Amino acid sequence: MLTLRQLKEATCSKSAYASQFLPYVISTCDKFSINTPSRMLNFLAQVGHESGGLFYTEELASGSAYEGRKDLGNTQKGDGVRFKGRGLIQITGRANYKAVSLALGTDFVANPTFLGGKNVTKCNAIQLKNAAESAGWFWNSRNLNALADQIDITKNIDTGNNLVIFKKITKAINGGYNGLPDRLNRYKSGLQYFL
Repeated sequence: MLTLRQLKEATCSKSAYASQFLPYVISTCDKFSINTPSRMLNFLAQVGHESGGLFYTEELASGSAYEGRKDLGNTQKGDGVRFKGRGLIQITGRANYKAVSLALGTDFVANPTFLGGKNVTKCNAIQLKNAAESAGWFWNSRNLNALADQIDITKNIDTGNNLVIFKKITKAINGGYNGLPDRLNRYKSGLQYFL
């Protein structure tokens, strides 16, 4: 079972934030079979980057850049702002909000802020749970456990197949390689606690 120390170190989070999220991340990892050292470490390093160390549960930008983005399902006026990134992995766009709603049984399309409220200090327990669970859903929906299984945590993450696979995971989450050095640093920070 995931420990507070593992969660804190792999996400580079403050203890207070990791403590608040711990029960929800444990539940999420159980629900989505993020249950091996490599799966947990890779998931947490990515979530740590996306959330700024388990702090942000809502994107800082207004979301207006997503206005009219049909690839995100933003077909109605105001969708960009309404469905900006939320949750620990920043679920973005009407289509993703609809998909996560169906998967988790909560209407995030009608209630977008149920996925997260600005940051960890502003979230209630339901928002914390949904922020964590939506990240697990996203990870699972992109079959990222299978990629994490290809990373050998006893070998260097900066070279060879490990780096190739880590970059594939990053691209599946981000659409590119934004923040790759930070994601790698979070992985390395947590590594000793998963060996």
